[in-house]
Amino acid sequence: MDINYELYKVFYFVAISLSFSEASKQLYISQSAVSQSIKVLEKKLNQSLFIRSTKRVQLTQEGEILLRHIEPAMNLIKRGEAQILEANTLGGGQLRIGASDTICRYFLVPYLNRFHKEYPNVHIKVTNQTSIKCVDLLESGQVDLIVTNFPNSQLNNTNQIKVIKDFGDVFIANKKYFNLDNKKVTLHELQKHPILMLDRNSTTSEFVHHIFQQHQLDLVPEIELSSNDLLIDLAIIGLGIAFIPDYCVPVDSSDLYIVDLEEVLPKRQIVVVHNQHLPVSQAAEKFIGYF
Repeated sequence: MDINYELYKVFYFVAISLSFSEASKQLYISQSAVSQSIKVLEKKLNQSLFIRSTKRVQLTQEGEILLRHIEPAMNLIKRGEAQILEANTLGGGQLRIGASDTICRYFLVPYLNRFHKEYPNVHIKVTNQTSIKCVDLLESGQVDLIVTNFPNSQLNNTNQIKVIKDFGDVFIANKKYFNLDNKKVTLHELQKHPILMLDRNSTTSEFVHHIFQQHQLDLVPEIELSSNDLLIDLAIIGLGIAFIPDYCVPVDSSDLYIVDLEEVLPKRQIVVVHNQHLPVSQAAEKFIGYF
């Protein structure tokens, strides 16, 4: 099908902004030209791509399907332009990283600091998502690389995975509220207490649920949150026993202790990942080289 690329470009800007007027500003063309381009594209595809109303614009199901294909293509074009403008130097350009809040705070900051000092003209863009959603960022071309927990159910064989750190996971409790210190505790015993953990849309949640299932136990958390720091705060005030990576355990809280588990939990890893089928920018290569 012979469709002008510009029509897809117009579609992309309308689809991500859900606004014909905003798309016209981004593209420096009139709103009527945007509307006409969408009509032409819909006619060529014989599909409605948007639901238009006086208050808002929505993608149709067909529009959502098209966007899932167009967005990675647009990001690939942007990446190609950036690499050419970089002109084989690190005197400019961009490094785009996807990582969770926890990995950014407790692991990545020193590396970002080092990179910024060595290549001050390279713009660093960090997008915070859960480790699972970071894979979506990578697949859609919104980032050059991701730093994520592993195992990660979303990673597939198109990804180049490099292990950069092993870590363990622990249950922490406040001795004022839970008298479990100085003794071995089984997962079955632990299950009788309120468990605080990350929400279901995380690799940590996948991991701990799998561990309990392996021991024929059904884990029903008392509280599920999107932040390890909040889990620590709630453990400190005694709302439950929090499950967190060992590198997040605060060193300045005398009341918190690590529960001594009878079962040995398997180690996990922090990995850096890029798409092996796509070119890697010099900035991304240098950053990956730190590990």
